[in-house]
Amino acid sequence: MTTYTSGMAADLDGTQSVIDIAQQAAKPERLETGGYYVVTTPRGVERIDLTGDQYKDNPTRKAGTTTVRDAQSFLAYWDKHHDDYSEVYADSDRLTVTAVLDAHTPDGARWAAHRLHLALRKTDAWEQWIRNDGQLLGQETFAEFLEDHVSELLEPAAAEMLEIAQSFQAATKVDFQSATRLSSGQRQFQYVETTQAKAGQKGQLTIPEVFKIGLVPFEGSEGYRLTARLRHRITPDGLRLGYKLERPTEILRTAFTDVVTAIGEQIDVPVMNGSAA
Repeated sequence: MTTYTSGMAADLDGTQSVIDIAQQAAKPERLETGGYYVVTTPRGVERIDLTGDQYKDNPTRKAGTTTVRDAQSFLAYWDKHHDDYSEVYADSDRLTVTAVLDAHTPDGARWAAHRLHLALRKTDAWEQWIRNDGQLLGQETFAEFLEDHVSELLEPAAAEMLEIAQSFQAATKVDFQSATRLSSGQRQFQYVETTQAKAGQKGQLTIPEVFKIGLVPFEGSEGYRLTARLRHRITPDGLRLGYKLERPTEILRTAFTDVVTAIGEQIDVPVMNGSAA
């Protein structure tokens, strides 16, 4: 009995081999960018996508987030890239302002992928005053801090505060015994010399209980006045001094609000309170 099945299979296998060889021997053809192509390969039918931005002279749309550090830079980028439907959001919790330059329109959706982000950076002076806020320092360390920040001291005048700092540095070998609040609003410290040459000699130091400082919270922002109240403690290891700032968080939020207001005055869309989706 003759079997035909194996002969037909052999014939089909031979045909497929010829097809495979023909496909491998085909000359390559140039494909134009900007479209989709379907080709047959030994692995089967494959799809080639040449529509991506990497195949174009210019991208199809603007995308990405640009981060700036001050209002002036924000406005410069805004002026260059915004359109009639761009949106701006101010986040008072994160102290940031974000513009969605390709926001949705009333008639349809857009990509919302081109954004401008203002991330304000606190100044070194602000960070240093906040870092020591409420801390009690050794009198020499406190004096050095005042010397390093003399340009930020407003009231009493910087020269007077510098003289006070130098007095504390000179009175390192004394035994502070008491502190009295004067009617003038100053604090007077009584001490006794402990050096061998002046042992038992009494003296006093008088410093303001309240002083004013001027700080710029954010790089590129305005300056603000803060009140600092003197803190002290007489310990067995000597006099410790510090200060407590009044409402620094409130001042920081005020500074942020002023930045947002400055931006809002220069753009033709409302600044919304919140964050972009």
